[in-house]
Amino acid sequence: MLITTERLVLRRFRAGDAETLAAYRSAPEVAVYQSWRAPYPLERARYAIETMAAADPEQPGWFQYAIELKDGREHIGDVGVNLNDNLMQAEIGYTLAPRRQGHGYATEAVRAVLDHLFRVRGLHKVSAECDARNVASARVLERLGFTREGLLRRHTWTKDEWTDDLIYGLLRTEYLGPAAAS
Repeated sequence: MLITTERLVLRRFRAGDAETLAAYRSAPEVAVYQSWRAPYPLERARYAIETMAAADPEQPGWFQYAIELKDGREHIGDVGVNLNDNLMQAEIGYTLAPRRQGHGYATEAVRAVLDHLFRVRGLHKVSAECDARNVASARVLERLGFTREGLLRRHTWTKDEWTDDLIYGLLRTEYLGPAAAS
């Protein structure tokens, strides 16, 4: 499972990714909007990678792509796809190392995965959810054409507080154009 863009390679996770996964997931500015707490231990990263490496992107459930820079072969983040049981819908999420944020890598990586999901897999809809305080993540989704479908007020209990969640959706016909409806 390999997807390439101008600057990135999206690939299956490997054991050697554990240290970088633990590092960026340990960054407080990354963990604040995620379900895990910082620091993210190396052992937990190793276990997560074992699970991610064993996942099948063609089957329902989560599959995580490691995001790697093409030129430097540096692992900088991940994009997760949670394929629905009906194989026609998915949820998407992404995480990027702090020093690689703000350079368009998240947008480029998510766009490449959306291309695969809509053009190759023929999915009907891709959804995303983010903490309402995570303005940068919401901007990525909106830049890619997602529609904000809702706000779930005080919906998620995480890290000893209730947080609001933004709900986004993108239809195949919105991404590929009306001709994709047939």
